[in-house]
Amino acid sequence: MDKKNIDWSNLGFGYIKTDKRYVSAYKNGAWDEGQLIEDDMITMSECACVLQYSQTIFEGLKAYTTQDGKIVVFRPDLNAERLANSARRMEMPVFPEDRFVDAVEQVVRANKAFVPPYGTGATLYLRPYMFGINPVIGVKPAEEFQFRIFATPVGPYFKGGAKPITIKVSDFDRAAPHGTGNIKAGLNYAMSLHAIVTAHKEGFDENMYLDAGSRTKVEETGGANFLFVTKDNKIVTPKSDSILPSITRRSLMVVAKEYLGLEVEEREVYFDEVKDFAECGLCGTAAVISPVGKIYDHGNEICFPSGMEEMGPVTKKLYDTLTGIQMGRIEAPKGWIKVID
Repeated sequence: MDKKNIDWSNLGFGYIKTDKRYVSAYKNGAWDEGQLIEDDMITMSECACVLQYSQTIFEGLKAYTTQDGKIVVFRPDLNAERLANSARRMEMPVFPEDRFVDAVEQVVRANKAFVPPYGTGATLYLRPYMFGINPVIGVKPAEEFQFRIFATPVGPYFKGGAKPITIKVSDFDRAAPHGTGNIKAGLNYAMSLHAIVTAHKEGFDENMYLDAGSRTKVEETGGANFLFVTKDNKIVTPKSDSILPSITRRSLMVVAKEYLGLEVEEREVYFDEVKDFAECGLCGTAAVISPVGKIYDHGNEICFPSGMEEMGPVTKKLYDTLTGIQMGRIEAPKGWIKVID
């Protein structure tokens, strides 16, 4: 299949309509068989549950062209599992995990012409999502749902390389104790919009959210987990029941231990110890790792020894190794890479 006539090397991180998307409907207690369709428009009642009460969840993952020309997807089984956990918490029917992976394969296969070539820095971003679609006026879960996946080619999250960013300690809370912070629900991201717009207006790239209970412990940003490196090269990530279990972060922990021989630790991280770390990064699907050079805390600055010019040395090793695995330059652990025939 010939590739689309796209300037792959100059793609931004935005939406481009592709040829096919997947949709499956849940009605009368069961999912239908699902299908690929061309229509990118969704028609629903003005009273649809998703519009009235935000009953929606989503995932994000990427398809890549590897060094040897194969098209692959990175750990889609973990996205399937996380979507299932999100559905249970949001009183939504679980879309079967094996069908999720199969649907991902179908969407990538149907849009192969949009998978960017190796070496361009671009990828095919996949967005699985589910929402309540029948009319609901009283506060209760929907009874009918749609599960969908669309694909869009995207450029690298950082043009010209991942330069360290400056973040601020937010005055807002991201998630309540025993709330929905550990699932990928749309409502979590909606409530973060004011905080991120405020941060940008103040000249910062992102927010650092502290735990809502005591405001003494590091949680995450609006859309990524934190990763810290100690001065003796130990990898530390915050542990909390209100943190989203990032697939990238979990993969980086394996890379650190099994590929780089580093000690890793997932534990509560108190904000007053952040100043003692050598490196800091934000990890997620879009950028893999975004290095943090400086944290602003109400007039006080925490400047990491790694500086504001480039990734710290340990963070860069983690980044290079994981992206090497994703792009086929480094052998992957068993089950991490799904080849699309």
